[in-house]
Amino acid sequence: MNSKRLAPRGLTPNGAGLILDGSTFRVVPEGDAVHRAARRLQTLVGDEVEVETPHPRAAVKQLGPVLDGRRLEAVEAVGKNLLLRFEGGVVLRSHMRMKGRWRVLPRDEPIFGLPWLVLRGEQYAGVLYGGSVLELDRGVARWLGPDILAQPPDLHGVFRNLRAIPQTRAVGDALLDQRLVAGIGNMWKAECLWAAELSPWRRLADVSDDELRRALEAAHRLMEGRLDGVLGRRQVYRRVGRPCPRCRTAIRSWPQGDGARMTYWCPQCQPGGDPPTPLRPRTGPTLFKGEGPLRA
Repeated sequence: MNSKRLAPRGLTPNGAGLILDGSTFRVVPEGDAVHRAARRLQTLVGDEVEVETPHPRAAVKQLGPVLDGRRLEAVEAVGKNLLLRFEGGVVLRSHMRMKGRWRVLPRDEPIFGLPWLVLRGEQYAGVLYGGSVLELDRGVARWLGPDILAQPPDLHGVFRNLRAIPQTRAVGDALLDQRLVAGIGNMWKAECLWAAELSPWRRLADVSDDELRRALEAAHRLMEGRLDGVLGRRQVYRRVGRPCPRCRTAIRSWPQGDGARMTYWCPQCQPGGDPPTPLRPRTGPTLFKGEGPLRA
């Protein structure tokens, strides 16, 4: 039996992944979610696909005429980017940002709404909702740092990248820079730094090699576990004002970096750094902002 023809495994009825209650991890399009999407889309590899772009913002890109009828040769995740390689050397890049979702459905199942992209193969269809970034690749992947979910991960390469930049930069901000390490998003940044007991506000100059390595190992371990279906509870992410699971201190949050992404930390368990502002960090509802072109 051709294994690629088997129905995709591990999907919920809507194909978007496991959505849990408010105290547990939600499937968000960080590196692990992109790798899951790549796994699902393998069922289309080898097919000559019919291509539709129902959403107007996707239709204007004129991707349909370029891709329709081409054979899908490979699908791979590189950090938070999904690369779909078609015959003739054509590569499509999908970045889901905060709301994108790939679904894999039986070929003839009705598709509702206005997805950005529909790829119909022989037996299955890949459907992208909330595409945000969908374009023919112009070599963005060449500028990315090592993928934190590579097997095995190039942690030494990430370590070198982090030590090569100005060491006045906060470690939490640096971990979101996709040029240094690809795949870590805002949630996993908060969770891996909590696991490593490292403040997101510490300057890299004040972070020891062992501490930095511990944070990177935690990021790989946590994200790989989630990719393999290991469920877990959020420890600090979006838990502002709630007690830290380790010490019961109230979790804090405050915007960090050029994109003002909200970061979360325990001031007791993750000491040695504070936001660069005299204002008190937030302990109430949080605000979320967008991301830069090479940010997680």
